[in-house]
Amino acid sequence: MPDVGFQQSQNLSLQTTITPQMQQSLQILQAPTLELSQLVAQEMLENPVLEEDQEEPPAEDPLEVDDSNEIDEESEFEKEFAELADLEDDWREHLIQTRRTATGASDDEEKQAYLLESITAPETLQEHLMRQLGLSDASEEVRKATELLIGMVDDRGFLTARVEDISMVERLPIEPLEEAKELLQSFDPVGVGAEDLRECLLLQLERLGKVPSLESRIVSQHLDDLAKKRYPILSKKLSVTLEQIVKAADFIATLNPWPGNVFRPDYNSTVQPDVLVTRDEGEWVIRLNNEHVPQLRISNVYKDIMADGGSGDTRRYVREKIRNGKFLIRSIYQRQETIEKIAREIVRHQEAFLFEGPSALRPLNMATVADTIGVHETTVSRAVNGKYMLTPQGVFELKYFFTTGYETEDGESLSNTSVKNALLELVKNEPVGKAYSDSDLVEKLHEQGIPIARRTVAKYRKELHILPSNLRRKY
Repeated sequence: MPDVGFQQSQNLSLQTTITPQMQQSLQILQAPTLELSQLVAQEMLENPVLEEDQEEPPAEDPLEVDDSNEIDEESEFEKEFAELADLEDDWREHLIQTRRTATGASDDEEKQAYLLESITAPETLQEHLMRQLGLSDASEEVRKATELLIGMVDDRGFLTARVEDISMVERLPIEPLEEAKELLQSFDPVGVGAEDLRECLLLQLERLGKVPSLESRIVSQHLDDLAKKRYPILSKKLSVTLEQIVKAADFIATLNPWPGNVFRPDYNSTVQPDVLVTRDEGEWVIRLNNEHVPQLRISNVYKDIMADGGSGDTRRYVREKIRNGKFLIRSIYQRQETIEKIAREIVRHQEAFLFEGPSALRPLNMATVADTIGVHETTVSRAVNGKYMLTPQGVFELKYFFTTGYETEDGESLSNTSVKNALLELVKNEPVGKAYSDSDLVEKLHEQGIPIARRTVAKYRKELHILPSNLRRKY
């Protein structure tokens, strides 16, 4: 019988433990402004020592804690308490200076501030449809059937099932469902409640008085030919001129294939810029939008508890809550400081963009900014996540300014966003009757001094939602 050998092995691994405070700090750094307000509101519910400071900071902080008779731990905490007082002063002064700057702003900046404050929750498509149903004079049976259909409308505005199938599954008579569908399709946005794209487009043409018409014939009978731009074939099938087909196709292109899209959260959401960039007397002014950033302080009630003594359990509880509050205040302060430093580097590096727009965007990576401001690259990545900058060119996510790029034949740095814009311009200005192939686009870009591969052109074209050349030929 062979010997059975037993082997022992030991694996050593190094793991980094993320404390709850570190997790909170990272969460605060990553949170957009409005989400930060919600996080702080929740923290204030859980930590009674925190309160929002609505007043101007006093000339001198009133905090004076006499803990001379306490043990060393109390002395250490007193030192932390003094640091907290300094931090509170710095933070309040920073916010007050920001508000003073905003107070002295121009009329344009005041209008800007009004727009930033006029944020409301967007209405959903279902809410919009239910509100219209409430104004109708439909019977109770049709009203209930319409409510059922509204619940089956997807984000595009289409019904997710046919009325016949709904009747079978729900065991409902078909007549009120058909009336409900007709009522639903009379609502706004035009085209809502259709079962497919063809029906959606026909509903819009009918509302525009274009039924019957050449456009409705194309949509109802030849939608596939239209999608593939087989205009000469359509001309023969419908016995009309090519010019008439092109004109009808152009009109159909103005219709909305997905009427519910305008109610999607990612389509209709209001962005809250974190950074405001303006030009003043030849200099770029960078201001943080602190209007929605809570200004916190430690409640004087709990400061008095620590100063006046009290039971050991009470002091330990208050000490822990004050330490947590101190960490929260410091995390918010550091968040704002980091975002401001990153914004200043972006403005310094992308000044040409502020004057000329996306075509002047230069290559920039997060590692470069991280080295300049003295933080880790992952800190920059977290800090720009979901944050936006209001510039003279519009509102852009901070991530937008970080892009790879190319070096032109003249040695000039060019971002891939600029290359995409150049590609888009070439397609927009294609000659009538001819669409540039990807190889043609490569050649045209090379003529502009942009070295680029064909596969990269194909990739950028897809990202820009540009159709292949055979589907975008102009007649």
